Amino acid sequence: MAKEKKVESIEDLPGVGPAIAEKLRDAGFTDLITLAVTPPADIAVAAEIGEAQAKKIVEAARKFADVGNFVTGDVVLERRQHISKLTTGSQALDNLLGGGLETQAITELFGPFGSGKTQIIHQLLVNVTMPEERKGLNGEAILIDTENTFRPERIEQMSLALNLDPKEVLKKIHVARAYNSSHQMLLVEKAFETAKQNPIRLIAVDSLTAHFRVEYTGRGALAERQQMLNRHMHDLLRFADIYNAVVAVTNQVSARPDVFFGDPNQPIGGNIVGHTATFRISLRRSKGDKRIARLIDSPSLPEGEVVIVINSEGVRDG
Repeated sequence: MAKEKKVESIEDLPGVGPAIAEKLRDAGFTDLITLAVTPPADIAVAAEIGEAQAKKIVEAARKFADVGNFVTGDVVLERRQHISKLTTGSQALDNLLGGGLETQAITELFGPFGSGKTQIIHQLLVNVTMPEERKGLNGEAILIDTENTFRPERIEQMSLALNLDPKEVLKKIHVARAYNSSHQMLLVEKAFETAKQNPIRLIAVDSLTAHFRVEYTGRGALAERQQMLNRHMHDLLRFADIYNAVVAVTNQVSARPDVFFGDPNQPIGGNIVGHTATFRISLRRSKGDKRIARLIDSPSLPEGEVVIVINSEGVRDG
């Protein structure tokens, strides 16, 4: 009986020659895991091949990367031992989240203007650079800025408050301005390339839905908008899985009262965003520099709310 060929790189996969391998690598598909968790249609476009061939490549990658099969609960528990937590800067908010923002998950922060979403994102960009003993991830961050809200001066303030060198922190934050929804989605692809050269442990999008909300208007465009949002969210989740990274996104709220609950502060994106986000945190203003953070959805944690403070030093306990 012939011995099965050992597969260790994408070139070893059946149907992948040097030319296709080069195209896949240029598109960010550098290993078996990345190929295994990508839809065949995306592989077909990247490698300029037919979907049937792309499907065979993906199936082979899944086989040799050992993904797509059932595992027992104890194996899942063992895998979750590798998940890390990133501090928000507030012990109370960390406790509400079970210790901080999880890697390999998407945390959505939503609320009206002035509720503190962007400030928390800035704090996370700083915190991720801290060592693990300080509840950081000893890594670097990517920010996809859709509304021109990133302020390096704010990073300096927050860094100094934590006795960090602002210049060193800023060097570890990779920022790109997204000018439309297509560019926003492209930047996630670019993030995979950046992560090859840098220890990226956080990818933040501020805000997730701003461009989609403007570009896809009316009921006729709703289905297409939701389809694009769904793909964007799953690309972010794939990044989180591959690089054991935190994904934090901000979201706007609708001014229209919800049909069922009468709440005018429903997050944009409907079920697509709601079901894909692992943790959902609602933010609202309180008195002065205080904000109310409420955990409204989590796979394992109870609902609850805490008071936090956002001041010149950053995010702190209320």
